[in-house]
Amino acid sequence: MRTTVQDEPGSLAALCGALAGQRVDILSLQTHPLAEGTVDEFLLRGPAALPASAITTAVASAGGADTWIERADAHDLVDAPTRVLGLAARTALDAAELPLALRQLLGRCTIRSRPAPAGGGRETGGLTVEGALDDTVMRLRAPEGGVITVERPYLPFTPTEFARARALVELDARLGPRLPHGRDVLTLAEGSDITVRRADTRDLEAARAMHERCSARTLKLRYHGPVGDADRYLGHLLSPRYGRTLAVQTASGRLVGLGHLLWDGDETEVALLVEDAWQRRGVGAELLSRLVALGVEAGCSSVYAVTQASNTGMVAAMRGLGLPLDYQVEEGTLVITARLGEAVVTSAEELGSASAP
Repeated sequence: MRTTVQDEPGSLAALCGALAGQRVDILSLQTHPLAEGTVDEFLLRGPAALPASAITTAVASAGGADTWIERADAHDLVDAPTRVLGLAARTALDAAELPLALRQLLGRCTIRSRPAPAGGGRETGGLTVEGALDDTVMRLRAPEGGVITVERPYLPFTPTEFARARALVELDARLGPRLPHGRDVLTLAEGSDITVRRADTRDLEAARAMHERCSARTLKLRYHGPVGDADRYLGHLLSPRYGRTLAVQTASGRLVGLGHLLWDGDETEVALLVEDAWQRRGVGAELLSRLVALGVEAGCSSVYAVTQASNTGMVAAMRGLGLPLDYQVEEGTLVITARLGEAVVTSAEELGSASAP
């Protein structure tokens, strides 16, 4: 529960008395000072039959205003300093964690990144180094240029939350590009070895070379537009700011497949590209299974793929997940959404053995 009170002696005591009168226990409390007044944030435990409206009425009688209540979950039981330190540690290990860390820090919100313009400029629309806070919207200068916008229409941000978010972004900027070093070596059923690892913009040249080896049909099925425009998407797709990318390499080190998990506001998209010579070997299914597992780890409730009905390989890979699927067709485009409420079935057993050096 959050409520705004006057910053004066006795205001907190009045709130505590009103909650006690409803047999509500206070498990934790944070204060967010404002220019006028204070936002008090409580984690409460009350009788199961007590409606939220009764708590709001009691709080209002004690001087609370703009009261907001929602049911807590297990994450709310972790005290704020511990949670922030944990998010900082995740961000330090992986640049792709920043949007997820911000979302976990600030609750249900929409995060959008606007890249810097081409040519190396830093377009921030007059944004100061500290960023800007405007009620339910905060704007932060992205470490690589551009702007990160965070929106939470149902609950205004406090200056304390703004300072915490800004500190996470500053940490990300100071650490620079980074990825987890883990990689898996898999043996396909046919006997070929492949390596699956995380990728970022440092793989841009290898990804362009793979594009050159792909047929026009493969590129068209993947990008749904002019084949000549495919290369210009790669910088965005490989940036950890917009999601996570997995790369598949052969034993000789050649890049033959890319899988992307892309943050799209409140939704998450999955996309695959496998070089023609490596299609129909289970590489796409392996990539998709791992991307969905990353989505589960990130707390996504669903993922969607945009493709065409003629792309039988992508359709089969989505069906192979063993998850509930929704299909939507719009003007020849097929959107398949997988709900992640069930365990993800990996395809490693079908492909062969795996090791993680």
